[in-house]
Amino acid sequence: MSYNLPCVLMRGGTSRGPFFLADWLPGDPAARDRTLIAALGSPHELQVDGLGGGNSLTSKVAIVSKSVHTDCDVDYLFAQVSVEEARVDTRPNCGNMLAGVGPFAIEQGLVPAADDSPTTTVRVYNVNTRSRINVQVCTAGGRVQYDGDVHIDGVQGTAAPVLMNFLDAWGAVTGQIFPTGQRVDTIQGLQVTCIDAAQVMVLVRAADLGLRGDETPAQLDADTALLARLESLRREAGLRMGMGDVSNSVLPKPVIVSPGAQAGSVVSRYFTPLRCHRSHAVTGAIGVAAAHVLPGTVITDSFQAASAGTRRVEVLHPAGRIHVDVELSEVDGQFKLVQAALVRTARKILEGTLYVAEHALTE
Repeated sequence: MSYNLPCVLMRGGTSRGPFFLADWLPGDPAARDRTLIAALGSPHELQVDGLGGGNSLTSKVAIVSKSVHTDCDVDYLFAQVSVEEARVDTRPNCGNMLAGVGPFAIEQGLVPAADDSPTTTVRVYNVNTRSRINVQVCTAGGRVQYDGDVHIDGVQGTAAPVLMNFLDAWGAVTGQIFPTGQRVDTIQGLQVTCIDAAQVMVLVRAADLGLRGDETPAQLDADTALLARLESLRREAGLRMGMGDVSNSVLPKPVIVSPGAQAGSVVSRYFTPLRCHRSHAVTGAIGVAAAHVLPGTVITDSFQAASAGTRRVEVLHPAGRIHVDVELSEVDGQFKLVQAALVRTARKILEGTLYVAEHALTE
């Protein structure tokens, strides 16, 4: 027998996965996770019996509900479903999937489309990281508009822009932007920056690993010694960041960084964490950009000193680039992150009924 539930499959940024209202899923977290594992078709390298695409970028879930916070419209819980294992991780946020949350919330009636403006701002509370993001959606004519002329690298064609402004994602998981208390640590002989800014990451210079920095994901994934070294590094970083044993978590993410050719640019290779991202996580791009504009990190901009105001950072990834606008304030010579904004796109792919094996709720 099958368990039937409503489902909307959406692309958000360079990721894809099913979107659910929270009350479409079991309330018990363990039963919910079993349902998500079955829905995506895990564990299987191709996820042939579910909606997953055999890659961490297409094995993601967004769960949305009316917000319990008075200053937000909706709550968004992100779930990363492992491809090869029967495991769900709800510790990280996903900024790419976040691009679909605003359109989904409007179409599901959680937020009314503005009738006096061509755009609607959806105030999102990310449950994973306890942070707030304002998501601006095109709603000309009172309906979500998916068609547009904005292209993002890593996705073919164009679509309507989705502007996302991250307001307070700084230290959201660990309590501090630099969880070890330092901007540079030496771990296993490597200088690294451990940072919690929209995403929890450990940044390491490409040159220190004997790399150029512009290697392709296929080249990096084929280097088993490198992958083993990064995994060992991130586990030690997790301990130093107060996260305990992270062997069964996708956090922190290891990221290989190198300077771009000009001021305000960074070359980044982001791991998910066991494979190199084919493009780049949005939250990871924000963290890399933050490390670039703040002084004293392994990737601080060598062309331009930190200053108050908004700086645009170009994060160069395997599929192209992401532009992040980072705003800093300065008090007594100390710089503080205020907010970070960037543009993504989203598209609804299909809407209907998902059939999940009923035993998924009890096993």
